[in-house]
Amino acid sequence: MADSRERIRGPSRDGREFLTSPRQVLRRLMLLSEGRQYREAAGVVGRLGPSVLHSVIAELPIDLLLEHLPHSAYLLESFYTRLTTLNSTPRPDVPSETVVWQLVRLFANPHESGLRQRCAKLLQSLAQFEPGLRQALRERRRSFDNAVQGLGVHGLTTDASGQLISLHVALKTELQRHVDTYKMAIHKLEELSMVTINQDPAHSSHQRLLAINYGDIQQRLIDNKTLLTMLDKPALKQLHTLVENLSTRVENDKEVLSCVGQVKRLDAQAHIEKRPAAGLLMNFSRGCEVVLHMMGPESVPPSPLAATKVTAAGSGGGSSCSDGYHSDDSASEDGSEFVSHYRNLYIENRADALEALDSLPQLKHVHSLKAKILFSMIVLSFRLCHGMRERKVLEVRRVLNCPLESSSETTLALDRSVRHHLHETAESFPLGEIERSVFNQVLSTLHEYPCLESCPPLTHFVSACVRLAWRMINQKAPYYLDTDFNLGFLRPEKHERHPQSDRRSDLIKAFLWPALMQNNQCAFKAVVAT
Repeated sequence: MADSRERIRGPSRDGREFLTSPRQVLRRLMLLSEGRQYREAAGVVGRLGPSVLHSVIAELPIDLLLEHLPHSAYLLESFYTRLTTLNSTPRPDVPSETVVWQLVRLFANPHESGLRQRCAKLLQSLAQFEPGLRQALRERRRSFDNAVQGLGVHGLTTDASGQLISLHVALKTELQRHVDTYKMAIHKLEELSMVTINQDPAHSSHQRLLAINYGDIQQRLIDNKTLLTMLDKPALKQLHTLVENLSTRVENDKEVLSCVGQVKRLDAQAHIEKRPAAGLLMNFSRGCEVVLHMMGPESVPPSPLAATKVTAAGSGGGSSCSDGYHSDDSASEDGSEFVSHYRNLYIENRADALEALDSLPQLKHVHSLKAKILFSMIVLSFRLCHGMRERKVLEVRRVLNCPLESSSETTLALDRSVRHHLHETAESFPLGEIERSVFNQVLSTLHEYPCLESCPPLTHFVSACVRLAWRMINQKAPYYLDTDFNLGFLRPEKHERHPQSDRRSDLIKAFLWPALMQNNQCAFKAVVAT
């Protein structure tokens, strides 16, 4: 009998005595990991209950496991598989994206044999636990590929004669041609000014213009035709093409540097200064492609809109809703493009600007101020762009002598025409005035930080904010920002919690990025810190 009691009290041989206390489980896992006994550690994870599993994940040093990839892939895969199986709420804060980008780094520079076999199940479990990772990988791979393509546009260009020359030489030649032509035109205008500079304004009245004779009309035609011949030369129209080429090259190089900066954040040991940018980006693009392929086929849930359509068709109704469905789908595609640009502005451009601010010694210890600076810039951009649009509408009214308070159909039609014109020319509209205004307002508020004035990435961020804001507010269904920045409680329908926030609290401490609205619907949730 005593022997039986002794056997009951004895420790179990499979390690189950550790499955009751999170601290003991964590100690057990760390000991097994130090000995690279990852399969045994995975067996321990597979027996954990929800509460113990959440506690262990909160304390587990994931960085150590990432350093030992691909050897630790089995243990990491057991965590994600167990979390997916339990499907408990609330979901624990697991750095899934960090794990994926570590795997992308490994596949970008594969040195170990059997890498795919070791990591296949881990990637499949990651895709099941966090389906949104696929889209992030696709967007990052697309940006890498576009950046590599942009490197190829810096070759020779053609001048007015069709000869291949350097872009800088072509610009210099074209500008010199413009200078010579404008000098001749100015000389001609000076000759004409002897007649027109002191002309009585009464001579340009409507009655006088109707009373001039044949000889005066002939001379006026000769003078204007001479000027037009000087200025309206086909050769002078080459400058616009060259400037567009130069602008494309600048944007492509900015995209390349942005992508290389992303690679640097993913792999601190990449030695980006010593490696060709194209090779570096192509390697990481290939890494993204391999990871996407290994995640397996994507399971797409049925669309609620499509389900509603099928239900309506099956009910025997005589009317068809296919036309409306396609219209909504097309509109959503157009809208999704702008929402994607707005998301990229937050994820990429803001991250680059924040990194530049981090490098400024004067801002080293004011972490919250840097986020507030970038938040103010996007809010100011939308506000000033909206003001510019309304100002242009009023200017046209004023020029055409329309009452500013008029609500007649003719005046409203004029307003619609002006807004349509702004919509059509949104891509090429000059926005330098707004960009300078946004930047100067921030500088005047933070005059004690003169280092901001000499921060080019900050200037680029302002330019990106203003240009996107101008395009978005000039859509037929304009986008606008939700300006409710009260620090109340988090509202899931319009607020997204920042990953580094306190998930136990729903009280908003700060706004990091404003919500984007369209037709009173939230198109992109505000990013907040709790």
